[in-house]
Amino acid sequence: MRRTPQGAAPVDRATVAAKACARIAEAWQLRNEEAAGLLDVSARTWARVKTGSWTGRLSRDQLLRASGLVGLYKGLHLYFSDPLADEWVRLANSGPSFGGRRPVDVMIAGGLPAILQARDHVDALRGGV
Repeated sequence: MRRTPQGAAPVDRATVAAKACARIAEAWQLRNEEAAGLLDVSARTWARVKTGSWTGRLSRDQLLRASGLVGLYKGLHLYFSDPLADEWVRLANSGPSFGGRRPVDVMIAGGLPAILQARDHVDALRGGV
């Protein structure tokens, strides 16, 4: 857990990250196996994350995946309308990073590097670097 100012409740990054991923998976209407694959957790762990009963830890890779997904979610909502932003990961994409595949499938197969590449792709669409 992280140190906090005196009197403040401690912040558990893993719990916050898992909760954020659960909300993103719901917004993106991902199947349980897709959401578990993005975060690289078991189906059983994902079921607990979804219900809010999970109290475990996340590896550094899993925390970075969560961070990448949050950044991707934010970038999509800054660039597209809300319905399209939430549908984007499930649509076939002809961009060079995706080769006609759905971004969610590319990110599951490619892990953290593919999640960060998808985030970079959306940031580039928005005029970022």
